[in-house]
Amino acid sequence: TNERQTDLVFSLCMVYPEEAVSINKAINTQEVAVKEKHARNILFRKGAQTFWSVVNRLPLSSNAVLCWKFCHVFHKLLRDGHPNVLKDSVRYKNELSDMSRMWGHLSDGYGHLCSISLKLLTTKMEFHTKNPRFPGNLQMSDRQLDEAGENDVNNFFQLTVEMFDYLECELNLFQTVFSSLDMSRSVSVTAAGQCRLAPLIQVILDCSHLYDYTVKLLFKLHSCLPADTLQGHRDRFLEQFRKLKDLFYRSSNLQYFKRLIQIPHLPENPPNFLRASALSEHISPVVVIPAEASSPDSEPITDLVEMETASQQSLFDNKFDDIFGSSFSNDPFNFNSQNGMNKDDRDRLIEQLYQEISALKEELENFKAESHRLGVQLRGRISELEAELAEQRHLRQQALDESDFLRTELEELEKQREDTEKAQRSLTEIERKAQANEQRYTRLKEKYSELVQNHADLLRKNAEVTKQVTVARQAQDDAEREKKELQDSFQRVSEQAQRKVSQSAEQSREGVSAGGAGWVRRRREGGHAADGSTAVARARGPFALSTPGLLSTPRGLLSELSETGKQCGSEALRYLGALKDKATLGSADCTAVRNCLSRVSAIAEELRPRGLDVEQEELGDLVDKEMAATSAAVETAAARIEDMLSKSRAGDTGVKLEVNERILGSCTDLMQAIQVLVLASKDLQREIVESGRGAASPKEFYARNSRWTEGLISASKAVGWGATVMVDAADLVVQGKGKFEELMVCSHEIAASTAQLVAASKVKADKDSANLARLQHASRGVNQATAGVVASTKSGKSQIEEKDSMDFSSMTLTQIKRQEMDSQVRVLELENQLQKERQKLGELRKKHYKLAGVAEGWDEDGNSPRLQPSLSQAAGRKPG
Repeated sequence: TNERQTDLVFSLCMVYPEEAVSINKAINTQEVAVKEKHARNILFRKGAQTFWSVVNRLPLSSNAVLCWKFCHVFHKLLRDGHPNVLKDSVRYKNELSDMSRMWGHLSDGYGHLCSISLKLLTTKMEFHTKNPRFPGNLQMSDRQLDEAGENDVNNFFQLTVEMFDYLECELNLFQTVFSSLDMSRSVSVTAAGQCRLAPLIQVILDCSHLYDYTVKLLFKLHSCLPADTLQGHRDRFLEQFRKLKDLFYRSSNLQYFKRLIQIPHLPENPPNFLRASALSEHISPVVVIPAEASSPDSEPITDLVEMETASQQSLFDNKFDDIFGSSFSNDPFNFNSQNGMNKDDRDRLIEQLYQEISALKEELENFKAESHRLGVQLRGRISELEAELAEQRHLRQQALDESDFLRTELEELEKQREDTEKAQRSLTEIERKAQANEQRYTRLKEKYSELVQNHADLLRKNAEVTKQVTVARQAQDDAEREKKELQDSFQRVSEQAQRKVSQSAEQSREGVSAGGAGWVRRRREGGHAADGSTAVARARGPFALSTPGLLSTPRGLLSELSETGKQCGSEALRYLGALKDKATLGSADCTAVRNCLSRVSAIAEELRPRGLDVEQEELGDLVDKEMAATSAAVETAAARIEDMLSKSRAGDTGVKLEVNERILGSCTDLMQAIQVLVLASKDLQREIVESGRGAASPKEFYARNSRWTEGLISASKAVGWGATVMVDAADLVVQGKGKFEELMVCSHEIAASTAQLVAASKVKADKDSANLARLQHASRGVNQATAGVVASTKSGKSQIEEKDSMDFSSMTLTQIKRQEMDSQVRVLELENQLQKERQKLGELRKKHYKLAGVAEGWDEDGNSPRLQPSLSQAAGRKPG
């Protein structure tokens, strides 16, 4: 991997050698400012790959000056370079952060400056990554600024916070650079001072745009959000405004910045964001960079050299004239003239002249060097004096500004003192009001104590009433217990009578079977008569088996069936007597017996119970379904009650809410008691089936005890129906559309239905069964819950009636008399209506008893028994 990176770096450097040279010239260890032409050459490429390939080979972590100049060049590259520079540089953000933390361990010198500058660069990359609409140089129009926020106040709010963070990093670098310079000397004209100040040009460009955008965004936010919400933004902006204004002012006075950049001046006072019209007064600060001037180091010094050379040449000419004369100087040497000198004299003279000329040339060179040195020193001294003069002017202006600032601060302190006095007066007024409120609170506390005492008295009275109700319920429970014991005793007596009747029927069946066996032996002697006797025997067998069922039919049906049976028996005896007599054996006829049996079968078919329409095999499944349906109905009712209670708490208040909570709470208790009862009934039912079915299946047990099964089904239906009706009545009462009496009647009906279920379950149960005891205990719980529903309903009714009681204090004598007559008429109407309703209730109960008897095997008149379908089958067979 390292070899590939080395090859890539080498290849990039070979492809772009000029840019690599410019980068190395711009980023070096010399403590001088980066030259503009080297930085410009780096900006020509459409990316930063070559830049990073060269920079990665530089020891940035070991040389602070090298790292500082790298930060300057990279900042300029991010601002003025191609947009791909940011994409190519994001991958190095973590390395820059690590390098910033490393240089941060140095508290002075270039190390601290490098740490803050690297942090600024990472902040700039993060800002442009989050907000890609902003170019590197931050130049945008107002329309582009609105599009960057997508016209969403939340986006503008977050964008303002990010700009505050960005500007805070710029100001930190600004202040750190100024703090590192000795402002008492002319540092801006020295190479070391210019090396530190040069990167601030990019910072000034960024700060001008960030200040302008934050002002516009804050005005936009104040037009959409409350002023209190933006208090933090205003405080932060005010702090940054003061810092930026001071830094711009100090920078504009430095000689180094005057020829490179024109720094704007911020207004004296910050914008007033609470006044929307102040936006029109805002002037965007503009930084002007003049045309690039030639560097002072490269200015030609030829004029001074020419002046010195001219002066030295004139000095040489004068000295020559003094030695040889002016005529000789005007006339060139003429060695052929006859001046009386010989050749040797001329040679010596020429040699002497050459020596003097060499001495003069050497003296002239020394003079030129000294003149040049003195000129350089004088120019340096002039520059230093000018710098000191500018610095003194700056210090004078700074002192004047500080004086103005102190004067302004004094005025603000005076205003604060006045505000403090006003606040003190306001505090005195607030204390007076607080004392009055304290007295009022004391009076309210006394009244509250009286209310608490009254509430305690009412609670004691309520406890006494509750105790009386508990005693009454206990007495009612005792009565119910005695009633249940009497019912249990009656049930045991009924079962004993049933067993005796079953034994009698069994004996009768055995006698008929014995007679039938003897008749079969005699049947072998006869021919045609034997066929008739077979038919009688076949018909008599089912008749005998149906006798136990007939014993449980009503008395009228039993009487009619008995007469028909006696007649059939007489005909059968007469037929048997004819068969015994050999004389009449051939003429014996069983037609009368057959007709009699057909009539019995027809009556049984006509009076067959409706409950037998269900197949015997389906009774077991039907019991389970009905018990499950009853449990589901009770659970649904409980859920509806909980829903009604939640709605009542959300919509009702006062007495109505109290009444509804009490009634629905008692209904919930009743539903829970019914659920316990149904579960106990299921357990007892399973116990009865397991103990009584023997080797048969549960379905066969249910089919064999069909009447008991039908009783369970009927009781389960009644319990489920009662729970549903009671919830409907409670819903109407809570809504104010129903009557309290309906709810009490429904609770009584549920108590009766559960009693029916208990009675049906107890028929075949063992009296010592634990499930039976739990069922009885659950039944008492249902009765208690029913009594609770009735009591809460009556109490709620009385509270509602007390609330709606008529106020007679404002009525006149005539109005009271009229109301009295209307009440009497209403009482008479209600009494008449009550009498009619009682008659209707009696008729409904009679009809209900008749329908219930028909469902259990009685007819509507209560006097016709029904037999099983086997009689009709036996009567329909022909002898064969």
